[in-house]
Amino acid sequence: MSSTAKSFRLIEAVVGAGSNGATFSEAVRESGVPKSTAHRLLNELTGIGALRFDSDSKTYSGGLLLARLGSAVAAGYDLRKVVRPHLEALHDKTGHITTLGIRDGGHGIYLDKVESGDFGIRLHSEIGKAFPLHCTGIGKVLLSAVGKDELGAILRGKLDAMTINTITSKTRLRASLEDVRRRGYAVDDEEITRGLVCVAAPVLGPDGQVAGALSCTFPTWMRDERGMDAEIEAVTAAAAAASQQA
Repeated sequence: MSSTAKSFRLIEAVVGAGSNGATFSEAVRESGVPKSTAHRLLNELTGIGALRFDSDSKTYSGGLLLARLGSAVAAGYDLRKVVRPHLEALHDKTGHITTLGIRDGGHGIYLDKVESGDFGIRLHSEIGKAFPLHCTGIGKVLLSAVGKDELGAILRGKLDAMTINTITSKTRLRASLEDVRRRGYAVDDEEITRGLVCVAAPVLGPDGQVAGALSCTFPTWMRDERGMDAEIEAVTAAAAAASQQA
């Protein structure tokens, strides 16, 4: 492993430790870098401002250089541009409508969509249009990434029933969001439109946080006839590939 790779391993170990920082021993253990090499590289990383060392707590944490670089990367990050090739590939693989969405406060916004002109179903998911979060695959993925306090504020209002399958209980919705976090994908089972199923997965941005979600939508009868394992695999793979481009 090169010195550059070892340096990034150490940075990941330190930053991954959170706000409390990481001791030398913790950084070595989590990174797998030998002690002698870690000592030298940590000194170099601290010297250039990539990491910061607190002499009182004897811990390392992220430095201002990382913050500046992270802000610059995030500022130049175009989610739609990054995800578009993966959205097209997902459409080509599944033959289904594929969609990219983001969260704007208490609702979602469609950012991009790929569909065939002769496709058998049409969705009212025009780019730029708002959509509810509690009853859509993309929406549930986005909600699953929201902190407890913010989620409580978003769910303060009534959960409107769009179909008989819409989750209108906040307790059930919270349980559903736990499932999304555990599985890594969400399913809209005719919850916003009768006869349609949607599978969605998160796309991570440069900061490793959920920046948006992509999905594919298909008729319920397809799911009933052959299941939806293929769609789940395709969507999660596309989202993971898009996340790696961040």
